[in-house]
Amino acid sequence: MRTTTGWRAAGPTALRRTSLERRDLRPDDIAVQVDYCGVCHTDLHALHTYDRHTHAPLVPGHEFTGVVTGTGREVTTFSVGDHVAVGNIVDSCGVCAMCEAGQENFCHSFPTLTYGGTDRHDGMTTLGGYTREYVVRDAFAYALPSGLDPAAAAPLMCAGVTVWEPLRSLGVGHGSRVAVAGLGGLGHLAVKMAVALGATTTVISRTEDKRDDARKLGAHDLVVSTDTQQMAAARDTFDVVIDTISAPHDLAPYLKLVAMDGTLSLLGYLGSVTVEAMDLLIGRKKLSSAGSGGRTATAEMLRFCAEHSIGADIEVLPSSQVDAALDRLRRNDVRYRFVLDMSDLD
Repeated sequence: MRTTTGWRAAGPTALRRTSLERRDLRPDDIAVQVDYCGVCHTDLHALHTYDRHTHAPLVPGHEFTGVVTGTGREVTTFSVGDHVAVGNIVDSCGVCAMCEAGQENFCHSFPTLTYGGTDRHDGMTTLGGYTREYVVRDAFAYALPSGLDPAAAAPLMCAGVTVWEPLRSLGVGHGSRVAVAGLGGLGHLAVKMAVALGATTTVISRTEDKRDDARKLGAHDLVVSTDTQQMAAARDTFDVVIDTISAPHDLAPYLKLVAMDGTLSLLGYLGSVTVEAMDLLIGRKKLSSAGSGGRTATAEMLRFCAEHSIGADIEVLPSSQVDAALDRLRRNDVRYRFVLDMSDLD
């Protein structure tokens, strides 16, 4: 086993620095020195439900960048010193229809998650990127383009690819009309990507407060969702509405914004929802969802972001301030993603 240092959950509100073990390199593994790891709302959810007395060890973190420090004997795609990025999926069955289609995120036997998953070979619980080293199959690591800042690129590996897949699958491009509901970690990247794809892009927000931010991100307009006149004026306007709102909410007002044959893609809230069939019927509107991304889409997303200089808007903190970052994230006190600098674990 290999020994490293990281941040392990000590309960639902705190992590402690501790020594951790990583597996020895398998033939198709690489070892990655984790330099920057994003802090995701998923980490908050995992910690909130964590009980160290009944659950397996929890080390959060599933969007990170770093440098290859070792390779298994069969690895040919990476060498020591290469800059790489890793997202929230580190393995899949590789043989089901979804995996063969390059959609490992929809693996029929469920993909192996970067943390809180079960390793397909040894049955151990996977430990995430709040650590100085991660060992991963080479097929689920991605070359980090030289044009991307490694800190700002870390959130691309979860938030970025989560919005990229529906934008691409729904054919967003020049002439498309896109609305992004919610301007947070997911939403701000959805705006940047939609604009770079050539879409006329509008932010949907509860207040006017984020109008300046929306403009800076490249959005062409902002519609205030609590203003009935603005919402009425925007009815049947958008080919695609990317809904990144993380709390339960009524979908009806957002479906009314969707143009004929358009789509509302629900990304932020993944619980149960209730939809009136008439809200879909009038205008032949569609409701869809998406999550994470397959290997092909993830690699494509990184290349696109490098070409268009897209990174997350981040606040970098030393990893020793992880508890403070999580507390501020609970209060939505971030524009728009925290990233931990893991170098203080040396």
